[in-house]
Amino acid sequence: MSTPSTLQLTPAGAQPLTPAQKRFNLLVRKIETARAALAAWQEQTPLFAQAHAKQVQPLLAELQAARCEWVFALDGVVAKPGWTRAERDTLQQTIVETAGDLLDGDGDADAALKALYDKHADVDYDTDNRQHLQAMKGLFEAVSGVELGDDELASEEELFERAQARMAERAQAAEQTAQQAPPARERRKSAAERRRENEARQATQTVREVYRKLASTLHPDRAVDAAERDTKTALMQRVNQAYERNDLLALLELQLEIEQVDRSHIAGASAERMKHYNKVLAEQLEELQAETEAREMAFCAEYGLTPPNRLDPRKLGPIVQYQVRELRTALAEAQRERRMLADPAATKRWLKHEQRRQREEEFDDGPFF
Repeated sequence: MSTPSTLQLTPAGAQPLTPAQKRFNLLVRKIETARAALAAWQEQTPLFAQAHAKQVQPLLAELQAARCEWVFALDGVVAKPGWTRAERDTLQQTIVETAGDLLDGDGDADAALKALYDKHADVDYDTDNRQHLQAMKGLFEAVSGVELGDDELASEEELFERAQARMAERAQAAEQTAQQAPPARERRKSAAERRRENEARQATQTVREVYRKLASTLHPDRAVDAAERDTKTALMQRVNQAYERNDLLALLELQLEIEQVDRSHIAGASAERMKHYNKVLAEQLEELQAETEAREMAFCAEYGLTPPNRLDPRKLGPIVQYQVRELRTALAEAQRERRMLADPAATKRWLKHEQRRQREEEFDDGPFF
Protein backbone atom coordinates (compact mmCIF):
# COMPACT_ATOMS: atom_id res chain seq x y z
CA MET A 1 0.00 0.00 0.00
CA SER A 2 1.18 3.49 -0.74
CA THR A 3 2.15 5.60 2.22
CA PRO A 4 -0.37 8.33 3.07
CA SER A 5 2.12 11.07 2.18
CA THR A 6 1.89 9.91 -1.46
CA LEU A 7 -1.69 11.17 -1.56
CA GLN A 8 -0.95 14.51 0.06
CA LEU A 9 -1.61 17.22 -2.50
CA THR A 10 0.95 19.98 -2.91
CA PRO A 11 0.64 23.42 -4.53
CA ALA A 12 1.33 23.54 -8.24
CA GLY A 13 3.90 26.30 -8.64
CA ALA A 14 2.61 29.56 -7.22
CA GLN A 15 -0.97 28.31 -7.17
CA PRO A 16 -2.01 27.63 -3.55
CA LEU A 17 -4.20 24.70 -2.56
CA THR A 18 -7.91 25.33 -2.59
CA PRO A 19 -9.91 24.88 0.65
CA ALA A 20 -11.28 21.61 -0.73
CA GLN A 21 -7.77 20.34 -1.49
CA LYS A 22 -6.62 21.30 2.00
CA ARG A 23 -9.57 19.41 3.46
CA PHE A 24 -8.68 16.42 1.29
CA ASN A 25 -5.17 16.41 2.79
CA LEU A 26 -6.55 16.75 6.31
CA LEU A 27 -8.99 13.88 5.84
CA VAL A 28 -6.27 11.64 4.41
CA ARG A 29 -4.06 12.30 7.45
CA LYS A 30 -6.92 11.69 9.88
CA ILE A 31 -7.93 8.47 8.14
CA GLU A 32 -4.38 7.19 8.33
CA THR A 33 -4.29 8.01 12.04
CA ALA A 34 -7.60 6.20 12.55
CA ARG A 35 -6.35 3.23 10.52
CA ALA A 36 -3.23 3.03 12.69
CA ALA A 37 -5.30 3.19 15.88
CA LEU A 38 -7.65 0.44 14.70
CA ALA A 39 -4.73 -1.74 13.59
CA ALA A 40 -3.08 -1.20 16.99
CA TRP A 41 -6.23 -2.40 18.77
CA GLN A 42 -6.35 -5.46 16.54
CA GLU A 43 -2.69 -6.21 17.22
CA GLN A 44 -2.41 -5.31 20.90
CA THR A 45 -5.66 -6.76 22.30
CA PRO A 46 -4.53 -10.42 21.96
CA LEU A 47 -1.16 -9.52 23.49
CA PHE A 48 -2.90 -7.85 26.43
CA ALA A 49 -5.11 -10.93 26.87
CA GLN A 50 -2.03 -13.14 27.07
CA ALA A 51 -0.35 -10.89 29.62
CA HIS A 52 -3.56 -10.61 31.63
CA ALA A 53 -4.02 -14.40 31.70
CA LYS A 54 -0.41 -14.95 32.75
CA GLN A 55 0.04 -12.18 35.32
CA VAL A 56 -3.37 -10.94 36.52
CA GLN A 57 -5.67 -13.96 36.55
CA PRO A 58 -3.48 -16.05 38.89
CA LEU A 59 -3.45 -13.15 41.35
CA LEU A 60 -7.22 -12.81 41.05
CA ALA A 61 -7.62 -16.50 41.88
CA GLU A 62 -5.21 -16.16 44.79
CA LEU A 63 -7.10 -13.15 46.13
CA GLN A 64 -10.42 -14.98 45.76
CA ALA A 65 -9.02 -17.89 47.78
CA ALA A 66 -7.60 -15.54 50.43
CA ARG A 67 -10.92 -13.73 50.81
CA CYS A 68 -12.78 -17.06 51.08
CA GLU A 69 -10.37 -18.17 53.80
CA TRP A 70 -10.83 -14.85 55.57
CA VAL A 71 -14.66 -14.88 55.52
CA PHE A 72 -14.79 -18.42 56.92
CA ALA A 73 -12.29 -17.41 59.61
CA LEU A 74 -14.57 -14.45 60.39
CA ASP A 75 -17.41 -16.93 60.87
CA GLY A 76 -15.34 -18.63 63.56
CA VAL A 77 -14.67 -15.30 65.26
CA VAL A 78 -18.39 -14.45 65.52
CA ALA A 79 -19.00 -17.54 67.66
CA LYS A 80 -16.48 -16.44 70.29
CA PRO A 81 -17.65 -14.58 73.38
CA GLY A 82 -16.75 -11.00 74.23
CA TRP A 83 -18.52 -9.11 71.43
CA THR A 84 -21.13 -6.48 71.98
CA ARG A 85 -24.43 -6.77 70.12
CA ALA A 86 -23.36 -4.00 67.72
CA GLU A 87 -19.98 -5.65 67.09
CA ARG A 88 -21.61 -9.02 66.43
CA ASP A 89 -24.07 -7.40 64.01
CA THR A 90 -21.17 -5.74 62.17
CA LEU A 91 -19.29 -9.03 61.94
CA GLN A 92 -22.33 -10.78 60.52
CA GLN A 93 -23.08 -8.00 58.05
CA THR A 94 -19.46 -8.11 56.85
CA ILE A 95 -19.72 -11.87 56.38
CA VAL A 96 -22.92 -11.50 54.35
CA GLU A 97 -21.44 -8.74 52.15
CA THR A 98 -18.19 -10.62 51.53
CA ALA A 99 -19.83 -14.00 50.87
CA GLY A 100 -22.26 -12.33 48.46
CA ASP A 101 -19.39 -10.69 46.59
CA LEU A 102 -17.50 -13.98 46.36
CA LEU A 103 -20.40 -16.02 45.00
CA ASP A 104 -19.63 -16.42 41.30
CA GLY A 105 -21.06 -19.73 40.13
CA ASP A 106 -18.09 -21.91 41.14
CA GLY A 107 -19.87 -25.12 42.09
CA ASP A 108 -18.92 -26.55 45.47
CA ALA A 109 -17.20 -23.35 46.62
CA ASP A 110 -20.43 -21.46 45.96
CA ALA A 111 -22.46 -24.00 47.94
CA ALA A 112 -20.28 -23.44 51.00
CA LEU A 113 -20.37 -19.65 50.60
CA LYS A 114 -24.14 -19.70 50.11
CA ALA A 115 -24.56 -21.71 53.30
CA LEU A 116 -22.39 -19.19 55.13
CA TYR A 117 -24.43 -16.32 53.69
CA ASP A 118 -27.71 -17.95 54.75
CA LYS A 119 -26.34 -18.57 58.25
CA HIS A 120 -25.81 -14.87 58.95
CA ALA A 121 -28.33 -13.08 56.70
CA ASP A 122 -31.91 -12.19 57.60
CA VAL A 123 -33.00 -13.47 54.18
CA ASP A 124 -31.37 -16.46 52.47
CA TYR A 125 -29.22 -15.82 49.38
CA ASP A 126 -31.62 -17.34 46.84
CA THR A 127 -34.58 -15.33 48.14
CA ASP A 128 -32.52 -12.14 48.30
CA ASN A 129 -31.28 -12.73 44.75
CA ARG A 130 -34.83 -13.30 43.48
CA GLN A 131 -36.02 -10.11 45.16
CA HIS A 132 -33.10 -8.18 43.65
CA LEU A 133 -33.82 -9.52 40.17
CA GLN A 134 -37.53 -8.81 40.57
CA ALA A 135 -36.74 -5.21 41.54
CA MET A 136 -34.47 -4.80 38.51
CA LYS A 137 -37.13 -6.34 36.27
CA GLY A 138 -39.78 -3.98 37.62
CA LEU A 139 -37.53 -0.97 37.12
CA PHE A 140 -36.78 -1.95 33.52
CA GLU A 141 -40.47 -2.50 32.73
CA ALA A 142 -41.43 0.83 34.31
CA VAL A 143 -38.78 2.75 32.39
CA SER A 144 -39.03 0.98 29.01
CA GLY A 145 -42.72 0.04 28.97
CA VAL A 146 -41.70 -3.47 27.82
CA GLU A 147 -43.15 -6.46 29.68
CA LEU A 148 -40.63 -9.22 30.46
CA GLY A 149 -43.16 -11.90 31.37
CA ASP A 150 -43.83 -13.78 34.59
CA ASP A 151 -41.17 -16.49 34.22
CA GLU A 152 -38.65 -16.48 37.05
CA LEU A 153 -35.21 -15.09 36.24
CA ALA A 154 -32.09 -16.95 37.34
CA SER A 155 -29.48 -14.21 36.92
CA GLU A 156 -28.82 -10.65 35.80
CA GLU A 157 -27.42 -12.05 32.54
CA GLU A 158 -30.76 -13.76 31.83
CA LEU A 159 -32.58 -10.53 32.67
CA PHE A 160 -30.46 -8.57 30.18
CA GLU A 161 -30.85 -11.24 27.49
CA ARG A 162 -34.63 -11.30 27.92
CA ALA A 163 -34.78 -7.51 27.87
CA GLN A 164 -32.79 -7.38 24.62
CA ALA A 165 -35.00 -10.05 23.06
CA ARG A 166 -38.23 -8.26 24.03
CA MET A 167 -36.92 -4.93 22.78
CA ALA A 168 -36.00 -6.57 19.47
CA GLU A 169 -39.49 -8.13 19.25
CA ARG A 170 -41.12 -4.75 19.86
CA ALA A 171 -38.96 -3.09 17.22
CA GLN A 172 -39.81 -5.84 14.71
CA ALA A 173 -43.52 -5.53 15.48
CA ALA A 174 -43.35 -1.77 15.02
CA GLU A 175 -41.61 -2.23 11.69
CA GLN A 176 -44.23 -4.72 10.49
CA THR A 177 -47.01 -2.36 11.54
CA ALA A 178 -45.36 0.47 9.64
CA GLN A 179 -45.07 -1.73 6.53
CA GLN A 180 -48.72 -2.74 6.70
CA ALA A 181 -49.98 0.78 7.28
CA PRO A 182 -51.20 2.69 4.22
CA PRO A 183 -48.48 4.92 2.85
CA ALA A 184 -48.63 8.41 4.21
CA ARG A 185 -48.65 11.29 1.82
CA GLU A 186 -45.05 12.01 1.09
CA ARG A 187 -43.89 15.37 2.31
CA ARG A 188 -42.37 17.53 -0.35
CA LYS A 189 -38.65 17.66 0.16
CA SER A 190 -36.93 20.94 0.66
CA ALA A 191 -34.28 22.22 -1.70
CA ALA A 192 -31.59 21.52 0.91
CA GLU A 193 -32.79 17.90 1.30
CA ARG A 194 -32.80 17.36 -2.46
CA ARG A 195 -29.33 18.86 -2.68
CA ARG A 196 -27.98 16.56 0.05
CA GLU A 197 -29.52 13.50 -1.59
CA ASN A 198 -28.00 14.47 -4.92
CA GLU A 199 -24.59 14.98 -3.31
CA ALA A 200 -24.83 11.54 -1.71
CA ARG A 201 -25.63 9.96 -5.07
CA GLN A 202 -22.77 11.79 -6.72
CA ALA A 203 -20.35 10.72 -3.98
CA THR A 204 -21.40 7.08 -4.41
CA GLN A 205 -20.99 7.44 -8.16
CA THR A 206 -17.48 8.81 -7.62
CA VAL A 207 -16.43 5.71 -5.70
CA ARG A 208 -18.01 3.50 -8.35
CA GLU A 209 -16.12 5.27 -11.14
CA VAL A 210 -12.77 4.78 -9.39
CA TYR A 211 -13.64 1.12 -8.87
CA ARG A 212 -14.60 0.61 -12.52
CA LYS A 213 -11.34 2.13 -13.75
CA LEU A 214 -9.36 -0.18 -11.51
CA ALA A 215 -11.43 -3.22 -12.46
CA SER A 216 -10.98 -2.45 -16.15
CA THR A 217 -7.19 -2.27 -15.78
CA LEU A 218 -6.74 -5.18 -13.37
CA HIS A 219 -9.14 -7.75 -14.79
CA PRO A 220 -7.18 -11.05 -14.82
CA ASP A 221 -8.58 -12.03 -18.23
CA ARG A 222 -6.48 -9.23 -19.74
CA ALA A 223 -3.22 -10.69 -18.44
CA VAL A 224 -0.64 -11.77 -21.02
CA ASP A 225 0.83 -14.61 -18.95
CA ALA A 226 0.29 -16.61 -15.73
CA ALA A 227 2.52 -14.37 -13.60
CA GLU A 228 0.64 -11.24 -14.61
CA ARG A 229 -2.66 -13.04 -14.05
CA ASP A 230 -1.66 -13.89 -10.47
CA THR A 231 -0.56 -10.31 -9.82
CA LYS A 232 -3.78 -8.85 -11.20
CA THR A 233 -5.89 -11.39 -9.32
CA ALA A 234 -4.28 -10.38 -6.01
CA LEU A 235 -4.69 -6.68 -6.77
CA MET A 236 -8.29 -7.18 -7.86
CA GLN A 237 -9.06 -8.88 -4.56
CA ARG A 238 -7.82 -5.78 -2.77
CA VAL A 239 -9.90 -3.58 -5.07
CA ASN A 240 -13.05 -5.61 -4.37
CA GLN A 241 -12.44 -5.54 -0.62
CA ALA A 242 -11.92 -1.77 -0.65
CA TYR A 243 -15.04 -1.24 -2.75
CA GLU A 244 -17.14 -3.38 -0.41
CA ARG A 245 -15.94 -1.19 2.49
CA ASN A 246 -16.62 1.97 0.48
CA ASP A 247 -12.94 2.72 1.17
CA LEU A 248 -12.21 5.52 -1.28
CA LEU A 249 -8.76 6.17 0.15
CA ALA A 250 -7.68 2.58 -0.44
CA LEU A 251 -9.00 2.73 -4.00
CA LEU A 252 -7.09 5.94 -4.71
CA GLU A 253 -3.96 4.42 -3.18
CA LEU A 254 -4.34 1.42 -5.47
CA GLN A 255 -4.64 3.73 -8.47
CA LEU A 256 -1.35 5.33 -7.46
CA GLU A 257 0.23 1.94 -6.80
CA ILE A 258 -0.49 0.67 -10.32
CA GLU A 259 0.34 4.12 -11.75
CA GLN A 260 -3.15 4.52 -13.16
CA VAL A 261 -3.14 8.08 -11.81
CA ASP A 262 -0.68 10.34 -10.00
CA ARG A 263 -1.02 13.16 -7.49
CA SER A 264 -1.40 15.76 -10.21
CA HIS A 265 -4.39 13.83 -11.56
CA ILE A 266 -6.11 13.95 -8.15
CA ALA A 267 -5.08 17.57 -7.58
CA GLY A 268 -6.50 18.46 -10.99
CA ALA A 269 -9.92 17.07 -10.17
CA SER A 270 -12.77 19.53 -10.55
CA ALA A 271 -14.11 21.34 -7.52
CA GLU A 272 -17.25 19.23 -7.72
CA ARG A 273 -15.25 15.97 -7.88
CA MET A 274 -13.06 17.07 -4.97
CA LYS A 275 -16.20 17.85 -3.00
CA HIS A 276 -17.43 14.31 -3.60
CA TYR A 277 -14.05 12.88 -2.63
CA ASN A 278 -14.17 14.78 0.64
CA LYS A 279 -17.69 13.66 1.41
CA VAL A 280 -16.79 9.99 1.03
CA LEU A 281 -13.54 10.41 2.95
CA ALA A 282 -15.37 12.14 5.81
CA GLU A 283 -17.84 9.25 6.01
CA GLN A 284 -14.97 6.77 5.88
CA LEU A 285 -13.21 8.57 8.73
CA GLU A 286 -16.38 8.57 10.82
CA GLU A 287 -16.81 4.81 10.33
CA LEU A 288 -13.18 4.11 11.28
CA GLN A 289 -13.47 6.23 14.41
CA ALA A 290 -16.73 4.52 15.39
CA GLU A 291 -15.19 1.07 14.94
CA THR A 292 -12.15 2.07 16.98
CA GLU A 293 -14.33 3.44 19.76
CA ALA A 294 -16.42 0.24 19.77
CA ARG A 295 -13.29 -1.89 20.13
CA GLU A 296 -12.10 0.27 23.02
CA MET A 297 -15.47 0.05 24.77
CA ALA A 298 -15.56 -3.74 24.36
CA PHE A 299 -12.01 -3.97 25.73
CA CYS A 300 -12.88 -1.86 28.79
CA ALA A 301 -16.06 -3.86 29.42
CA GLU A 302 -14.23 -7.19 29.22
CA TYR A 303 -11.55 -6.16 31.72
CA GLY A 304 -13.65 -3.93 33.96
CA LEU A 305 -11.79 -0.73 33.10
CA THR A 306 -13.17 2.78 33.42
CA PRO A 307 -10.39 5.00 32.04
CA PRO A 308 -10.87 8.75 32.44
CA ASN A 309 -9.72 9.40 28.87
CA ARG A 310 -9.26 7.51 25.63
CA LEU A 311 -6.89 4.56 25.84
CA ASP A 312 -3.84 4.28 23.64
CA PRO A 313 -3.79 0.63 22.44
CA ARG A 314 0.00 0.83 22.13
CA LYS A 315 0.28 1.56 25.86
CA LEU A 316 -1.78 -1.22 27.44
CA GLY A 317 1.22 -2.75 29.25
CA PRO A 318 1.04 -0.32 32.19
CA ILE A 319 -2.57 -1.40 32.79
CA VAL A 320 -1.41 -4.96 33.52
CA GLN A 321 1.37 -3.65 35.73
CA TYR A 322 -1.10 -1.43 37.62
CA GLN A 323 -3.53 -4.33 38.12
CA VAL A 324 -0.73 -6.56 39.37
CA ARG A 325 0.32 -3.91 41.91
CA GLU A 326 -3.26 -3.39 43.06
CA LEU A 327 -3.88 -7.12 43.44
CA ARG A 328 -0.66 -7.65 45.38
CA THR A 329 -1.65 -4.80 47.69
CA ALA A 330 -5.11 -6.36 48.14
CA LEU A 331 -3.51 -9.75 48.86
CA ALA A 332 -1.23 -8.23 51.48
CA GLU A 333 -4.24 -6.51 53.05
CA ALA A 334 -6.24 -9.76 53.07
CA GLN A 335 -3.35 -11.57 54.74
CA ARG A 336 -3.00 -8.78 57.29
CA GLU A 337 -6.69 -8.91 58.11
CA ARG A 338 -6.48 -12.70 58.44
CA ARG A 339 -3.70 -12.37 61.00
CA MET A 340 -5.59 -9.58 62.76
CA LEU A 341 -8.40 -11.95 63.71
CA ALA A 342 -6.05 -13.64 66.18
CA ASP A 343 -5.82 -10.35 68.14
CA PRO A 344 -9.17 -9.41 69.77
CA ALA A 345 -8.05 -5.82 70.49
CA ALA A 346 -6.97 -5.28 66.88
CA THR A 347 -10.21 -6.86 65.66
CA LYS A 348 -12.26 -4.47 67.83
CA ARG A 349 -10.40 -1.49 66.35
CA TRP A 350 -11.10 -2.82 62.87
CA LEU A 351 -14.78 -3.30 63.77
CA LYS A 352 -15.10 0.37 64.71
CA HIS A 353 -13.87 1.27 61.24
CA GLU A 354 -16.35 -1.22 59.68
CA GLN A 355 -19.24 0.19 61.70
CA ARG A 356 -18.44 3.68 60.46
CA ARG A 357 -18.17 2.46 56.85
CA GLN A 358 -21.48 0.60 57.01
CA ARG A 359 -23.25 3.63 58.51
CA GLU A 360 -21.88 5.83 55.73
CA GLU A 361 -23.08 3.36 53.08
CA GLU A 362 -26.54 3.22 54.65
CA PHE A 363 -26.66 7.01 54.60
CA ASP A 364 -25.54 7.15 50.94
CA ASP A 365 -28.13 4.53 49.92
CA GLY A 366 -30.95 6.13 51.88
CA PRO A 367 -33.80 8.18 50.41
CA PHE A 368 -33.17 11.74 49.34
CA PHE A 369 -35.79 14.29 50.44
